Amino acid sequence: MNSAALQGQSALITGADSGIGKGVALAMAAAGANVIINHVDAHEVAEQTVDEITAAGGNAFAIHADISNEDEVKAMFAEMYRHYGTIDILVNNAGLQRDSRFVDMTLEQWNTVIGINLTGQFLCAREAAKEFIKRGVVEGRSRAAGKIICMSSVHEVIPWAGHVNYATSKGGISMFMKSIAQELAPHKIRVVAIGPGAIQTPINKSAWDTPAALNKLLTLIPYNRIGEPGDIGKLATWLASDEADYITGTTIFMDGGMTLYPGFADNG
Repeated sequence: MNSAALQGQSALITGADSGIGKGVALAMAAAGANVIINHVDAHEVAEQTVDEITAAGGNAFAIHADISNEDEVKAMFAEMYRHYGTIDILVNNAGLQRDSRFVDMTLEQWNTVIGINLTGQFLCAREAAKEFIKRGVVEGRSRAAGKIICMSSVHEVIPWAGHVNYATSKGGISMFMKSIAQELAPHKIRVVAIGPGAIQTPINKSAWDTPAALNKLLTLIPYNRIGEPGDIGKLATWLASDEADYITGTTIFMDGGMTLYPGFADNG
């Protein structure tokens, strides 16, 4: 792909101070995008990602916002427009887990996960879509008026006991993405989702940080390796480029074959 495929475009990546979000931010900045690093944790951590991008010749700025809070989302978009004028790409990446057995799950655990993982995507996508429709296609910058990438998971299709709130949020993202893709396509707005499998990030550190845990995890991955944030970053950058202009309303799984249900491989 052209290393300047996103040149002149502005991208907002939520939860971009670490993990998959950071991988996406680095990849999009390398492709020429002006990047907003949204974060909710320590500002100095987000600034490290900004420094990494600017040291490589890119352009980035960090904005603190809780994406489950409508007022903070609106303020974040206003601040982005002050810096970059507009938005071309939204990567709805921010997500978290609050794991529990279903019968022990508290309402707070449920609401926190749904609020960030699903409602947060709604709030950010709504703001981005308003700007995309208002501005329209900018000739010479992108064939689309705007691109929305929703970060989902293999658990939009694979049930996950002990993680009912998380799996429910990801299943919701699937239909949310498809429904707004249908509604926004006439405005030349593309909406897609990425469904990562096991990716080496802080959110799932306990699943890969010891040899025993990693070997157990690899039994679920036919391709026999854990993914890296950079893998998702490359895919997201391509999906935001004009090379993917005819793709909308679908989830691209990037999972080393996890959705092939490898437990059935020897049980046919």
